[in-house]
Amino acid sequence: MLYKFKSKAAGDLIMLEPNGRQVLQIIGKEPGAKGIIEPGQMASAIQALEAAIARDEADQKQAEADAQAKGDKPVRAEGISLRQRAVPFVDMLRRAEKEGEDIVWGV
Repeated sequence: MLYKFKSKAAGDLIMLEPNGRQVLQIIGKEPGAKGIIEPGQMASAIQALEAAIARDEADQKQAEADAQAKGDKPVRAEGISLRQRAVPFVDMLRRAEKEGEDIVWGV
């Protein structure tokens, strides 16, 4: 399944199901086939995503520091980071909030 987020304020944003589900859970939305984010909800969604990104990066740095303290090789995160996945969505949220437009998916 793909999530296709749409808004009149920005181009469509497509995410694979696990990534879209993760982003929606972070902002407190129920992942599902359809949904809407209204402009009044966008500021808190941006804050939630930025906080989750900061936690993710802090956890990665802590894991690297712990490995280095033990004399192990620092563990590098595999794949794409939460920051890389979420920044386009945060940008879409900011644009939609500025223009007072909803973001929808599954419609």
